[in-house]
Amino acid sequence: MSTLAEHVEQYLKLRRAVGFKLVGEGQLLAEFVRFAAQAGESTVRTEAALEWARLPAGGSRNYLSRRLRAVRSFARYLHALDPACEVPPIELLPASKYRPAPYFYSDREILALMTAARELDPPLRAATMETLIGLLACTGLWIGEALRLDREDIDHGNGLLTVRDSKFGKSREVLLHPSTVQALVSYAETRDRLCPHPKTSSVFITARGTRPAHPTIYQPFRALLDQAGITDLSCQRRVRPHDLRHSFAVNTLLGWYRDGGDVAARMPLLSTYLGHVDPAATYWYLSAAPELLALAAERLEQSEARS
Repeated sequence: MSTLAEHVEQYLKLRRAVGFKLVGEGQLLAEFVRFAAQAGESTVRTEAALEWARLPAGGSRNYLSRRLRAVRSFARYLHALDPACEVPPIELLPASKYRPAPYFYSDREILALMTAARELDPPLRAATMETLIGLLACTGLWIGEALRLDREDIDHGNGLLTVRDSKFGKSREVLLHPSTVQALVSYAETRDRLCPHPKTSSVFITARGTRPAHPTIYQPFRALLDQAGITDLSCQRRVRPHDLRHSFAVNTLLGWYRDGGDVAARMPLLSTYLGHVDPAATYWYLSAAPELLALAAERLEQSEARS
């Protein structure tokens, strides 16, 4: 292991000890270390960091900025130990100031994705993808939360799912609809029949009996999008599994507006359900979905007319 790799390992260890997960950042830094070694660099140089950050052809502005930020954060740590280390200015690859517009799946598109998943091969992959897509669509879980679920995290009797150690280091309970519970029971029966001796206690497993990783989900998901006739918003804004979470949140808010309830009073409930630490992350959906914005404006007009 190179000295730079050892520093990365220690840096990640320290930050994870105080609660940061740094899964993506860890992968990016491992890539950077390999790049630096091939370039003959023993520390972080701004020129090398910038060259590495720009490597992905067609990478979005925000993704390239994220790559540089990962190296920059590590470099700020390393500079205290190695004065020769350079800290790349973030202004070299600034991120977009605007959050990209999400893709909102229709019910028909979600059904088309699940139908296409049912035709995958082998059968265990088909069952896993179909059930995973359905769970993401009806609970709004982050995909990482769903992949980390263990069998003990699902209480079929009480219709509860426990999300442990979520994105922000907290755990929460998610209430499940009876139809969702039944779908999970059906998947468990299929999973245990097709793979009676898995290598993990994970709810979702691969055809090899292991816990799925993000790449094992994203690759077949892209193929399912094509089969379902769902196209990307642009060459730099691809439709993702994460957009199922956005769709769940927007559909929930639409339902609240349409039933005439007090949406503002219910917002903290949705924030808690989704695992948002900052309620502003939930309120963002009001401006992200044109239909929601229109309903909010209509509600405001009605309120002003009554006052």
